[in-house]
Parts: sequence; C-alpha cells; structure tokens
Amino acid sequence: MSETDGQYGLDDVSVVMGAYNEREAIGPVLEEIDDATDGAAEVVVVDSSTDGTAEVARDHGATVVEQPPQGYGVAVREALLSATNPVRVTTDCDGTYPLERIPDFLGLINDGYDVVSGDRLYHGARTMPTLNRYGNHAFAALASGLMAERVHDVTTGMRAYRGELIENIQWTENTGLSAELLLRPVMRGYRVREEPIEYDERLGETKLDPFSGGAEIAKSIVKVCLEERDLL
Repeated sequence: MSETDGQYGLDDVSVVMGAYNEREAIGPVLEEIDDATDGAAEVVVVDSSTDGTAEVARDHGATVVEQPPQGYGVAVREALLSATNPVRVTTDCDGTYPLERIPDFLGLINDGYDVVSGDRLYHGARTMPTLNRYGNHAFAALASGLMAERVHDVTTGMRAYRGELIENIQWTENTGLSAELLLRPVMRGYRVREEPIEYDERLGETKLDPFSGGAEIAKSIVKVCLEERDLL
C-alpha cells in the first residue's frame, strides 16, 4: 500500500486460481496477468494436474501449490489462503475472463468495496453455452429470493477481495464455492459491487458437468443462505 495516499497498488495484488489439466490455457492466462499488472502481482496456482500445468505455471513465475485432486472449491480456497497480499483476485485458468480489468477491480477496492464481483451476464455472456447461461440466471434468481437482495451472477470466477475478509470467514463449499464467496459477504453486510465484465470462449475443455455440477451449486446456494440467516 502506498505510504502517501493509503491506496493499494498492483504490487499489493495476489491473483489466484485452481488448475486441473490446463496446460493449453494457463500460459496465455499468466501472460495476460503479467501484462495487466506490469508484472507486479503475486500469482498463486493450486494445481492437481497430470499434464504438466504446474511446470508451465512455474516457468511463468507463479507460485505453485500442488495437492491431490479434491475439487474446485478446495483448490480455490487453498489458493486464496496461500496468497500473501492484501488484495486477492480470483480467476479461472481457461482464458474466459478479461484480466486487463484487474486494475479497475483494484480501483474499486480502493474506493472502499470489500468485494468486486465480475458480472458476466450483464453483457449477455453470449459465448457461454446456452445451458450454462440459463443456469446462471436461475442461480442468481434462487440466491436473490433466499437473501431478499438482488444479485446477478453468483458463480463468476473473477472477483477481487480484501484479504481480511477472506481470512475472517470460514468457507465450506466445494463445487459451490464460487457462489459462497459472494453470498456470505453480501449477507454479512460487507460492501459488495457487481461489476459488468465481458466473457470469452474458454481455452481447452470444461471439467464441470452442467447437470451434476449445477445441482451441487444450487444445493450450496440454499445451504449457505440458510446458514447465514441463522447467524443474523
């Protein structure tokens, strides 16, 4: 953080992700992060791959934490908690997110937000598979109804968080972690902003089954919202 203006800079940012057999995509993603942050950001990759993804990540200067495959949420939670900087930005390593927006997200954190959440659906997310797009609208409607507060994209993989928020909340979900990472802060009164972003076609093949994965996400949304209502 700058000593003169109390604002975080790009060297206060950790960009984190979980990876599973993303050798094809992770190199270009790490190059985009480097370009967006002038090489100043810490990058943490939690990897469970068998295809050499970890080696590519290390070659690009990322800190790699290797662990057995345990699912999306376990990897991303470990990445968030392994990061050392006060602003933590999540992304996926499939090339879908506009990483050039990292400085914009940092600016919104400096404006006082605790979470800045990329809203893929604002611009239509036309590159997203149709089933996934409708599913994400349904997840947002379900969460909004349970919370009595409107949210628009609860499973986006690109967000910025204040580090103390990440460390102060106990995260419990796996497939549904992306939803949990938005819903608990909203329901606890943190300052949350959903910021419209573009969304691109992924590099490589998806690992998430839309039906079983969608059911797990819906279950997580209900579980988290009911738990948080009990805390109020």
